[in-house]
Amino acid sequence: MSSDSQTEKKLRVGIAGYGVVGRRRRQFIDLHPALRTVAVCDAKYGSDGTFDDGVNFFNDYRRLLDEELDILFVCVPNYLASEVTIAGLDRRLHVFCEKPPGRDLQDLARVIMAERRQPSCRLKYGFNHHYHDSVRDAYRIVRGGELGRVLNLRGVYGKSKIITFESDWRTRRLEAGGGILLDQGIHMVDLMRMFAGEFVEAHSYVSNEFWHHDVEDNAYALMRTSSGVVALLHSSATQWRHRFHLEITLERGQLSLSGILTGSKSYGSETLTVAYASEHDGGDPREVTTRYNEDNSWRDEILDFADAVIHRRPVIEGSSREALRTMALVYRIYGADRRWRERFNIDDQVPEAVADLMTEDPM
Repeated sequence: MSSDSQTEKKLRVGIAGYGVVGRRRRQFIDLHPALRTVAVCDAKYGSDGTFDDGVNFFNDYRRLLDEELDILFVCVPNYLASEVTIAGLDRRLHVFCEKPPGRDLQDLARVIMAERRQPSCRLKYGFNHHYHDSVRDAYRIVRGGELGRVLNLRGVYGKSKIITFESDWRTRRLEAGGGILLDQGIHMVDLMRMFAGEFVEAHSYVSNEFWHHDVEDNAYALMRTSSGVVALLHSSATQWRHRFHLEITLERGQLSLSGILTGSKSYGSETLTVAYASEHDGGDPREVTTRYNEDNSWRDEILDFADAVIHRRPVIEGSSREALRTMALVYRIYGADRRWRERFNIDDQVPEAVADLMTEDPM
């Protein structure tokens, strides 16, 4: 088969939002044997044109969607995420959207209605941490049952400020929807759901007392599942040394995930420490630590999405159903702080039109 024939058979990908994340997504899209980036868009471009490699660029996502595409990657700010995702679905494109799914539950409700109108299209959200090797190994241990059932979790995810990359839209509630909890802490919320199940009760303290933006710079949450698993979460934009740490205590041991490999390299080495408790260990159990030196999460996440598209199978990790449950828990945390809820008129209610997804079995 000629190279031209092989190119013609590749799925044509457009990327809406060609900043740091969009460019990184393209790196792994173009490494996939069945995908090819053909066009991108970003508001930073003063006009439309074509790169030297033949990829078209636009400064408006609507012109991007006029291209002949099969797949759309949505890497835009929160205030555009649901709008662009819906536009892609309405064009009958498969869509991959970065987290969070939007500014609030109403944004996600509109997306789910669009998804239901296009049952042949695949929609996946970029909860990238699921694909880190340390998380995968920890999940296999929990599911395998060798250390018994989960008793409790403690997690800290923090960085030194809210403003990142080239823009400060993350500091404005109207555009961002929320602060550090929605922007970064949502990953920890998602992982806690993954390891513990659904939380039915939450207490919280949410504040913006350091940076004084109209979005939170710290959120503290204490949550409990119906089976009694308790989780303690701190999401912070005043963590001067960037930190990711998740402890999972089980009946016969503990898992400690520390550090996470990222583009900035600022969260330290990614490790998983497994402690094996025994009757006579005196509080100093045997431990085994694994260090992970490669981050294949971006590659593997795109491989998973492409597999769902090519083989027409349901999206499991990062589905709209899972995104809804994680977003609902984020807003439960917001709403659990009465002062925060009243100050910003936080609506933590799941829209009735999609509430049934909270209890449906996956397709």
